[in-house]
Parts: sequence; C-alpha cells; structure tokens
Amino acid sequence: MTVHIGVIGTGMIGQDHIRRLTDVVTGADVVAVTDVDAARAAEVAARVGARALPTGQDVIADPAVDAVVVTSWGPTHAEYVLAATAAGKPVFCEKPLATTAEDCLRILEAEQAAGRGLVQVGFMRRYDPGYRAVKRALDGGQLGHPLLMHCAHRNASVPESYRSEMAVQDTAVHEIDAIRWLLGEEIVSAQVLTPRRTRHRFAHLADPQFMLFETESGVRADLEVFVNCQYGYDIQCETVCESGTVRLPDPADAIVKTATGQRTGVLQDWKQRFGAAFDLEFAEWIASLHDGGPTGPSAWDGYAATVITDAATEALHTGRVVSVRLKDRPDFYRS
Repeated sequence: MTVHIGVIGTGMIGQDHIRRLTDVVTGADVVAVTDVDAARAAEVAARVGARALPTGQDVIADPAVDAVVVTSWGPTHAEYVLAATAAGKPVFCEKPLATTAEDCLRILEAEQAAGRGLVQVGFMRRYDPGYRAVKRALDGGQLGHPLLMHCAHRNASVPESYRSEMAVQDTAVHEIDAIRWLLGEEIVSAQVLTPRRTRHRFAHLADPQFMLFETESGVRADLEVFVNCQYGYDIQCETVCESGTVRLPDPADAIVKTATGQRTGVLQDWKQRFGAAFDLEFAEWIASLHDGGPTGPSAWDGYAATVITDAATEALHTGRVVSVRLKDRPDFYRS
C-alpha cells in the first residue's frame, strides 16, 4: 500500500523532504503540494507529478491525501496540524510544533479527542546512528546514572536575519529535545550566559551563547551554541555517568597523513551531517503509518520543547535561572 502525501510548504526543507519521499523512501507518493509562493509550488509539483493546490487547508481536505507533511513558516504550523488532526489524517510537522505553548496544548487536546496518535514532530536527531548508539549505552545501565551532559552546536556562519533568540528557538531546540530523549526525563530549569562575543558576527547578535539546563533528577546539561565558528558544522554530545562516559562520534571521514601532518575533513552544513537521519526519520514514519500510527517524537515532545525554549528565551533576556513549568503529562503520551 502506498501512502499518498500532501506537503504544505515548498521552501528549502519542504523540497528536500519531497525529494526523499519521492526518491529515497518506499511506500510513499507525494500527490499534492502548496506554498505561499504559488509559482514555486507549481514548479515543485510539476517536477514530481503532483498537483499544486491553493492553500494548506485544500491539501488537508483533498480526499486523495492520506497524510500531511507541514514544512511551512513556523507560526502557521498549529493551524495546519489542528486541521489535519480534525480530518483524522496523520501529520508530520517540522519543528516547532507551534510557536506558543497555548497552541501546543490545543494540539494535545485535539489529538486526545481524536482517540489515537496522529502527530509526529521533526526532531531528526533521534534517527541519527550516533545518537541512537548513545541512547543504547545510556539505557543499558552499565554506565550507572547520568550526572552531567556536555553539548555543542556550531555553525560556520549565519545570515544577518539570524537574531539572538534564534540561538535558543531554532538552534538549541534540537539539543533540548535530545537531552530529554537521551535521559528520559524532563528539563526543569534553564539559564543562558553570554560570554565575550566573536568578532565574526553581526552587531545585533549575542554569539556564542552558553546554556545550562537541569533535569528532574538533577542532571546538569551544558550547551554551547556558536553559530559563527567559521570552520564548519560541528555537533558534539558527551554524557558523564557514574561508571563511565559516552560520547557522540564524529562523522566518519578519511584521515590523510603527509609529511606536514595529519588531517580529516569537517562537514559544512546540516544536510551533510544529518541527511541519513532525515531519510531514516521519513522511512520509519511511513512504515509506522502502515502499522497503526506515528511512533516518533510526539505532540507532547513538541509541547515540551516549546515551553523549554520559552524559558530559555526568558533566561537570555533576564540573565536569571528560569523554571520550566510543564503541565502534567497525560497518560495518552506515556509509552
């Protein structure tokens, strides 16, 4: 059986997902697309043999669409996820699930009213082989309880439109979800420190930023976000436990030795680093639709990430340690 997909948003990430659903993942067929740029939507649709429809609501209502992928502008996500849920159609939503905690709660309520899991959020780190190996090591128990976690998220550079808040909301959000997932517990507080600023930045941007999180059991996780590091795209994660440590491996690359030294390559963007994770994410999502419903990051995970990024954004502006106040987790979202 083929799952017929409608895609809302044909920008860079939307086109990349359409490509993988068409060329990489089996059991899926993109049949309808839409975008605020109608000409771009028409061009993308023609390329994959789909239909370009006027609005996201038209894509969701289309009887030929079995499931929906939302890759539009963040503030539109809640509207489309709620509409897909009301239509009883599974929906994959790129982060954020919604830009406000209130809209996330509306989605949680709507999904519970539907009586089955319909929503998956695009936290692709959970599909990266390295992160999955770290998760297995932590869950195995041989290392004892986690005590500390050290993370880094570095980009070579960012455009002038990148603002200080985006370091939390668009960049650190991936580590925030990874911390919750790897440790299997919620984050209860956030703090953001702004050290000496790099000269390789636009004047309005606080870069780098150093973030501190605490979990329910007292694990402390630190995160360096440095989006103008100049040298490449570099993701690091190490967990210190009672009886050992586990560290995310660097992506495999050849090591070249010459008379002048030893060198290896450095990845330059997120597509290179996480392309395989995106492919697996969609392969498993499509497989889950054949088998009852989404099994990946849930609407609860999207809600928690939004509340935590809100707290961290407040911490950035105030310099204080800010408590994270989540609603009680419904049994519907307990595995």
